[in-house]
Formats: sequence, structure tokens, C-alpha cells
Amino acid sequence: MDRPSDAILERLQALHPKLIDLSLKRIETLLERLGSPQDRLPPVIHVAGTNGKGSTIAFLRSILEAAGHTVHVYTSPHLVQFRERIVLAGEMISEEALAEVLVTCEQANSGEKITFFEITTAAAFLAFAQTDADMVLLETGLGGRLDATNLVKRPVLTAITPIAMDHMHFLGDTLKAIAFEKAAIQKQGIPSIIASQEDAARQIILETATAAGARPFVHGSDWQITEEPNGFKYSSRALTLHLPMPSLIGLHQLMNAGTAIACLEQIPSANVTDESIKEGLANAVWPGRLQRLSEGRLVELLPYGWAVWIDGGHNAAAGAALATTISAWQDQPTHLVVGMMEAKQAEAFLGFLSPHAVSLRTIEIPGEAASAQAGELAKAARIFGLKTETARDLKSAIESVVANEPGPARILVCGSLYLLGHIYDLNEHGGP
Repeated sequence: MDRPSDAILERLQALHPKLIDLSLKRIETLLERLGSPQDRLPPVIHVAGTNGKGSTIAFLRSILEAAGHTVHVYTSPHLVQFRERIVLAGEMISEEALAEVLVTCEQANSGEKITFFEITTAAAFLAFAQTDADMVLLETGLGGRLDATNLVKRPVLTAITPIAMDHMHFLGDTLKAIAFEKAAIQKQGIPSIIASQEDAARQIILETATAAGARPFVHGSDWQITEEPNGFKYSSRALTLHLPMPSLIGLHQLMNAGTAIACLEQIPSANVTDESIKEGLANAVWPGRLQRLSEGRLVELLPYGWAVWIDGGHNAAAGAALATTISAWQDQPTHLVVGMMEAKQAEAFLGFLSPHAVSLRTIEIPGEAASAQAGELAKAARIFGLKTETARDLKSAIESVVANEPGPARILVCGSLYLLGHIYDLNEHGGP
């Protein structure tokens, strides 16, 4: 069923011929016409990075809510419907409220060129400014320096999750160049939480922090994460916590959980207790990040004892993190179903996963013009000696695995956040 906002969003997508055109001038003009809502927000935690931004925000939200706070959240992309991007005081924005702020922004823009992300970010700012909350969790879209979210002048805190090679066409073809773009969200006098980084990225982040006059709080020197039996330890000069494993699966999630704790340690006014941290880590939800599907149409395709898992990771660093987890899956064979966007690092991503899988089916992402061709993905995988074939679609890929694997097994569907929305729709409705 078409939603009122769908037609508005379609009109907004037509306002600029390019999906990505990094600039701040267009959204600056629009925000001024809207009365500068970005200057009237509750305290903002601004998060940039390559991997772990969404999971870190999920942990932050869950901990803050466990401590009794109301929270606005802005993330991207969405999985099934656009409303997922805007959480308003703890609830996904209503269809009516979304349509209202979108129309307001559309009218204020007066048909001028502006990217889809820019005008929808302005809509999120407007919604947040109109509704009371204790905190705003704000995720950058792409990069940081020229990202539409970087018009929040005085966040209460910035955070930079692990930086890796991604979006090289827009951010630069070296880790240092990408780090420079993302580190530019740091602000004078504002704490900057820096997660684990490769040396080249850390150097640039710290140089940028010094130039901006930010106050870095750095993993490895100011705070630490240590794995323990059945949990992990967070430690800093002022705080030591022994914590159970968080709800989100994978050892890489310990860094994201630690980053969230480090953020809140630097905001004493949040009054976050040890118990609210434990509760928040246990209850955090972030769909599509190494998630097992427990019911639905896709699950029904599987014989007894089988499982289907999904993950939106799509670059080399995400492949490495995912491989660490699935390498421990020794009780059953793992089969991969992969769909990726054409600009992503298919060979590097698959190189990490291939040693831990029995077979691979490649598919194209429905409705995405920039989807990598299934044949090209298969070609990239075959250099690792992995038994590989193309499939017509996700359902066919899963059926093929089941038909050729005699015993119970795991199927991991991964490679793109854009694929996940299709997975959810197919699992719930059986597809178009």
C-alpha cells in the first residue's frame, strides 16, 4: 500500500540528478528558510566512521532509554521504509508527522536543486526541533566534513567509529583521506570519542582534533575494552565495568559497546548508572547486523535444524569482522548468499569470508540500478577456490543450497544494507 510520504519522497528524489553531491551550501540555504532548526535541538551526539556507527548508536539509545531518557535518532539508510530513519522521542516517526515535515521542507526549498539526503536531513532536524527529548543521536550519511549533518554547530559530543576503505569515489582513495573527511565533525572544546583505528587513521583524527581544539578521548590510551569469560571489561582512569556480552552478536560489537560507554562517560549530566549500562547493552536492537531470522517465509523454506542469518556488512573491514564470528561456527557448514553494490570491495570482502564457507550463491539486488552483476561477484569469489554459482534471486539461492546440502546448515545472506530491505520484505510478504 502506498503511503502519503512515498509520493513526496519520490518528488524530492527528482530535485537533484545525482544521489550524492557533497556540499553544504544547498542545505544551509534551506535550513535558514526553515528558521535554523539545527540550532534548536536537544543535546546532540554526532557519530561518524565507516563501520559500527549504527550499532554504536543502537547501544547509546538503549542505555539512555534504560536510564530514563527520551531520545531522537537519525540514521541511514533505511531497510524497508523511510520512516525508520527518524526516531522521534523513542518512537519511529508517524506517517502523518513525516509527511508534514517533508512538505514543509519541499515548500521552503521552492524547487531548487538539493540532494535527497540533504532535504530529508533538514526534515529530520525540523521534526527534532518541534518535539521535546533529552538527547539526539545523529549519524553522518557519508564522510563528515561536507555531510549535511555537520551543520550542528555545537554537539555535546562527537564519536568516530573504526574507519576503513569505503566510498572511495567520494571521500578519497587512501585511509588518511577518508579519515580526514570523517574527523572533520570534531568541534572546539567538545569531547571526541575515538574508537579503535588503524595507525594512519588515528594519526589524522588526532591531528584534526588538535587543529579544531577538540578534546579527544582515545581507545587504547584513555579507555580500553578487554574480552573476558562470558563478557568484557570497559576501563578508563575513572571507571571500570565488568559487563556481560551485549545483545548484538560478534566480537566487533564489543568495540561498539565500549564506544557507547566512553561517550556516556564523557557526559556526566546524562546520569547513566552501571545498571542502566548493563540493561541497555542487553536490550539493544539493530536489525540486519548478524541477525538470525527466527520466522517468516524464508525461514519456512528451510528444513528442520537449518538457520538463515543476515548481515549488511559490505566492505573489507566488515568482511574481516564477520569472518571472525563465522569462523567459530564449527557445528554446521556455512553457505553464503551475497549481493553487493557495484562500487563495493567485492574481492576483499569475499576474501575474508571464503575460507569459512562451503559454497557461495551470488545474486543481484532487486530494484537497485547500481547492484553488482551476479556473474561479476561470482568471478570475484572463484579466485579463492570457493564453490560458486549465480542464482536468479534470493529465494532461488536458498532453495539451491537446501537441494545440494544433505544435512542441517547455516545460510548467511550478506553484502549490502540495500539487500536487507528486500530480505525483510520477502521474509514477511513473500516478495512482489
